[in-house]
Amino acid sequence: MTIPATDAVHDRYAAFRHSSFTFYWLSRFFGSFAIQIISVSVGWQIYDLTRDPFHLGMVGLVQFAPALLLVLVTGAASDRFGRRLIMGLSIGVELICAALLLLLTVTHSFSPVHVFLVLAGFGVGRAFLGPASSSLVVNLVPAEIFSNAVSWNSSAWQIATLVGPVAGGLLYGISPVAAYGVACIMLLISVLAIFSIPKPTQHTLNEKKSLQTLLAGFHYIWKEKVVLGAISLDLFAVLLGGAVALLPVYARDILELGPWGLGMLRAAPGIGAILTAVWLTGHPIRDHAGLIMFVFVALFGLLTIMFGVSNLAWLSIVVLALMGAADMVSVYIRETLLQLWTPDNVRGRVNAVNMVFVGASNELGEFRAGIMASMIGTIPAVVFGGIGTVAVAGLWAWWFPQLRKARNLQGRT
Repeated sequence: MTIPATDAVHDRYAAFRHSSFTFYWLSRFFGSFAIQIISVSVGWQIYDLTRDPFHLGMVGLVQFAPALLLVLVTGAASDRFGRRLIMGLSIGVELICAALLLLLTVTHSFSPVHVFLVLAGFGVGRAFLGPASSSLVVNLVPAEIFSNAVSWNSSAWQIATLVGPVAGGLLYGISPVAAYGVACIMLLISVLAIFSIPKPTQHTLNEKKSLQTLLAGFHYIWKEKVVLGAISLDLFAVLLGGAVALLPVYARDILELGPWGLGMLRAAPGIGAILTAVWLTGHPIRDHAGLIMFVFVALFGLLTIMFGVSNLAWLSIVVLALMGAADMVSVYIRETLLQLWTPDNVRGRVNAVNMVFVGASNELGEFRAGIMASMIGTIPAVVFGGIGTVAVAGLWAWWFPQLRKARNLQGRT
């Protein structure tokens, strides 16, 4: 079902008028929900087993490494082959890895080495999933409602981030087997949903295989300073400001909460983010987009500092929710700019590079937090990261005036 373009722009649910996007959204939701359950369960099991924040940092590093090593392959695959097929196969890999975690738990073979090997498998699946899923959504809806689709696409992940950690904490409290078992079922649903999408139209890559073809994503990003600034801003801001990896330490040792409390801490950013995403579906950013993004990145850093020094559970949860809201605004602007400014025939390769930047900011950010926490303590590590994020927002606003002066989110495709 479709509606006139002039009405669609003002329709909060415009993206869902297209059945392909609905199936895509369901796949993203169930897949993300499962990953959140797994993330909470693995984090708690690893820290409970080792009591060392260094291992929490390693959880992020082993998942990021495949995206970095395969960046030239994953993006080209997304441009050359069907993005829907790659998404389905990638989620299938995640399903196999979730089943292996379930097997390790059932057989009492859960150890850091075994888990890191399985998480590396997750990293391979995510390396191919990221460029394909980010590039596919623009093929499912008309350009005039793409910003609406971005908001709802982000909401799929944010709703999962909101509910998934709480569900993961509750399920883990019952049994690790229950947590991993439910995650396997959700990943299976995700696979079925993505293959329910009719084959979408895609401008596939027809260029001869060459090093220049593989590096096209890097060339495009370097040439387009607005895209370069947006991607690198996210990289360094979250690399420094991310504190998710240390939440098990806060839950157990600082705020003295159990697995359910860890779930609440993990869910809090999602509360703020989903409320913000819903607001943005009806009130899209129409002017001063670049400046707004810098303001909210700086706000994210200030809130990170507040969370780092808080020893009150209720205050920590509120601050985390506000962090999620601030992050949602910057993600909304960055993703819309990235997808609409990038031609479809190179979009997969550009998104592969973006996924490396996102992975570096998240997984390497977790590694950075874990290493610093083991060296100087958890609270100083989080506070230092927040200060760094504020500094990055100021420097990037100065270094990338084109991005700072970007007024709207209209692209070139």
